[in-house]
Amino acid sequence: MVASHTFPLVAVDIGNSRIKFGLFQQAADTKDCLPAPDFSWELEPDPGRMTEIAARLSDAHCTPEAVSWWVGSVQRSVTVQLVDWLRSRDVSRITLLTAGDLPLGVRVPRPDMVGIDRLLGAVAANRLRTEGSPAVVVDLGTAITVDLVSPAGEFLGGAILPGIGMSARALHEFTDLLPLLEMKSLAEPPAALGANTIDAMRSGIYWGAVGGARQLIELLSSSVQGNMEIYLTGGAAPAVAGLLAPSAVYVPHLTLAGIALAAAQ
Repeated sequence: MVASHTFPLVAVDIGNSRIKFGLFQQAADTKDCLPAPDFSWELEPDPGRMTEIAARLSDAHCTPEAVSWWVGSVQRSVTVQLVDWLRSRDVSRITLLTAGDLPLGVRVPRPDMVGIDRLLGAVAANRLRTEGSPAVVVDLGTAITVDLVSPAGEFLGGAILPGIGMSARALHEFTDLLPLLEMKSLAEPPAALGANTIDAMRSGIYWGAVGGARQLIELLSSSVQGNMEIYLTGGAAPAVAGLLAPSAVYVPHLTLAGIALAAAQ
């Protein structure tokens, strides 16, 4: 039974380039339903923008003090900033999630060293996947993660690739003449054949990321038995789902849903 003080809650997914918030008024009604936030928004990880949180919640007729806060973070300094701001508002119901808090078996040597966002994606995938089927979870964020969930629902590990923006910066910073491209997502596929340096860079960055993720999906799918289900999340996921696998399903707010499921257990 969910504790009466758990909901309403704000799930917070703190990444390296964005903070995502989701207000969940109540737990999902059924076991086969993935919870969706009633209200969601994003912020850049800037201490000066923390005050915007209260303004966004007021749009949902809520205050920071009236909800519990459940946080999954891969960015420690931003987490400290958020917690300090919440405490300055006398918010006391704050939970910083760790691997041990999740309703998830984790079959790696150091569960505590796995990014909590990857584990939360697996928690949400377990609510979506067909019983007995394995799943691959792809998160197209600052880094691209491709993770495997066993037929029994256990997190088995996966792979981490540089994201689009990270690859673009690396090409510029570690070469003498290559320019810095403003590539931050996989939204628009470029032509594979680049007739100039910039177009060639766009092609390599984009199709390298898509091809790497696609190959990893194939390899992970061959490592377990069963009808593989593939779930994608992240800002560019709708645009590339069909490029990665015909059966890939885009799931918005996958990590936030995982946080809400962890809170509701």
